[in-house]
Amino acid sequence: MTPKITARAAVTTQDPRWAAVLARDPAADGSFFYSVRTTGVYCRPSCASRTARPENVEFHPSAAAAERAGFRPCKRCRPDRADTPGHHAALLAELCRLIESAEQAPSLQQLAERAGLSPWHLHRVFKATVGLTPKAYAAAHRARRVRAELERGESVTAAIYEAGYNSSGRFYAASNQVLGMTPGRFRAGGAGTEIRFAVGRSSLGEILVAASERGVCAILMGDDAAALVCELQDRFARATLIGGDAGFEQLVARVVGFVEAPQLGLELPLDVRGTAFQQRVWRALREIPVGVTVTYTELARRIGAPKAVRAVGAACAANALAVAIPCHRVVRTDGSLAGYRWGVERKRALIERETVTR
Repeated sequence: MTPKITARAAVTTQDPRWAAVLARDPAADGSFFYSVRTTGVYCRPSCASRTARPENVEFHPSAAAAERAGFRPCKRCRPDRADTPGHHAALLAELCRLIESAEQAPSLQQLAERAGLSPWHLHRVFKATVGLTPKAYAAAHRARRVRAELERGESVTAAIYEAGYNSSGRFYAASNQVLGMTPGRFRAGGAGTEIRFAVGRSSLGEILVAASERGVCAILMGDDAAALVCELQDRFARATLIGGDAGFEQLVARVVGFVEAPQLGLELPLDVRGTAFQQRVWRALREIPVGVTVTYTELARRIGAPKAVRAVGAACAANALAVAIPCHRVVRTDGSLAGYRWGVERKRALIERETVTR
């Protein structure tokens, strides 16, 4: 290597931007571009192309500057395309529609080629924006489709294949997680499923606790016991609701006891039914200790979807297991209390009690 080449390589390797190129760091995209003399192209820092030799690399503040220097855009990372949140949103919306319309879920490589991104970069952007990986989004969409087909009255087999499952065995293995019950029971509107329930009273109002054979499936709070029973009936329209016996009422007492004295703790077998994304949020909520609050932004970061703050808020609002899945421990960035399914005043009271007992 000649002294001139060695000097050029040294200039590149000592530039902090080179570390971003070696790491293919997508966070650096848009802050600079780099070009390669031997190929005549310029790229984003996150480009998945083979790493160039440092002596052949130049850095540019913008795509326009790279093109003025005589370089053409890389066909792999498309550095001349807009890379804004709006662009990503439009691009990912297109990919979501593609996933939803395909008979078989497209592979990550196929989606990446359609988007003009590397598979790694697409996987990261998709998860950060949508809240799920492309594979998980496709699985969640198939689950929605099979539920819709069964509700239309299709046979179980027809519904499975219409929804894109290429193996009935694969679907049946996951049917409890997808439907919360067997496909036959779901098709019958939950008929034959028994749900026991009882209502207790706490200082925060009435509390209804309901459980299936799999575990507690609802903890509802309110001012009117009859209204809570109606809500339970709406949630499980075709199930058989059975008033709890004395043993079941002890379970209700445990829930009421936790509301009054959070230091007692609350460990219950749960029958959690929701989308893949909701279940990720609800698992993260259960990991927040008593007496601790986090922001919606922090919760989104914890599940690996930092841009999905609104979706995280929606998942908290969809939670039907008050206190067992402690969505009351999530607050706004400024510490103020956002809406709570069972009333902001109850949320404030729960947080205050947990803070005192911490």
